[in-house]
Amino acid sequence: MNVAALFAGGLAAGLAAGTASCTAVQGGLLIGLVARPGDRSGPSRGFAPVAAFLTGRLAAHTALGALLGLAGAAVQVGPRTRAVLLVAAGTAVVVLAVRMLRRREAGCAPERKAPAATRGDPDGCVCPDGGHGQGAAPPGRAPSPPLDSAPSPLLHSAPSASLGSAPSAPLDSAARGTGSPGTGARSPALARAAALGMATIFVPCGVTIGMEVVAVGAGSVLGGAAALAGLALGTAPAFAALGLLLRTLVSARLAALAGIAALAAGLFTVGSGLRLGGWLPDLSMPQFGSPAAAAGRALTGADGVQRLTVWATAEGFRPGIAVAAAGRPVEIAFRTKDNRGCTRTLAIDGHDVVLPVTGERVVRLAARPEGRLRYACGMGMYVGFVRFERSP
Repeated sequence: MNVAALFAGGLAAGLAAGTASCTAVQGGLLIGLVARPGDRSGPSRGFAPVAAFLTGRLAAHTALGALLGLAGAAVQVGPRTRAVLLVAAGTAVVVLAVRMLRRREAGCAPERKAPAATRGDPDGCVCPDGGHGQGAAPPGRAPSPPLDSAPSPLLHSAPSASLGSAPSAPLDSAARGTGSPGTGARSPALARAAALGMATIFVPCGVTIGMEVVAVGAGSVLGGAAALAGLALGTAPAFAALGLLLRTLVSARLAALAGIAALAAGLFTVGSGLRLGGWLPDLSMPQFGSPAAAAGRALTGADGVQRLTVWATAEGFRPGIAVAAAGRPVEIAFRTKDNRGCTRTLAIDGHDVVLPVTGERVVRLAARPEGRLRYACGMGMYVGFVRFERSP
């Protein structure tokens, strides 16, 4: 397949299916882009960190695609490792969200009811995101220094400018804090945003896993890079919108809402990793009374091979539990019909399997002892089981 076709396929996958899937898994990392206390850059000037995040994400996906095209599946992350990375990323997002909520609570503690400190804010709340407290001016008024602050000796020691002399703009800007932010302060923030974008390759969504398999099959550096670069660009509009939304919420005194949303995203990512790794109770098993526990039994052919059919749907795997005889090989035919969701990629027996949008993919398993085999979609959202029983 030529490079242009691989790029177009990745772009289409990102626009059509990756928007919801990838933002659900990786979007929590955007919480690291929100403004910090004292950052008065409004939403109109908040695109630089988002652009850095998207640039880092594009660079990392392109590099990963090139590696996959060159080295094949040898550099592909397995399901168990991916589960650990999902849990780690989700935990980091939860920590960031909790810190934001605690910072908001501490920053909005009521101050003393001094008239000058609470003018324009009836609650006397000094917030890190633009509250009209001490040191922050109401709209239309210049910022005033605190009442108990001493005059700056730096300003008084500077000679006064006579008419026609050059104004000391750098000195005044530095003393008053009204100059443009220096590159020294902006560079670490942009570097952090780019690093967060690069980190998204460690928490791939189901669509990303599918495109990684395409990159492996491309068999070339350019082909693999084109496939994943197209995916990153296809999902870029959704990530840009989500990043700007979070920054806008913070600057609009809705930091608590942004923190709660990030907390929910982090917990979702942790749960996905735990389910993918099989570290949560299996609520789909019969003892929990799940309707998905309706079992399908394998049929044995003349060649002694057992055959099962499992439908991968947008709501999960059907049947949720299949039964096969222990000690005999089994073939599982995973079927799909217009499926662009999480279950189109699945992790089974330590391997990733990518299913067609509509069609069938057969997975052959060697004879297994009594017990059960658990599999899950690429994002860990849905699970299914094959129970191996002793032959009568």
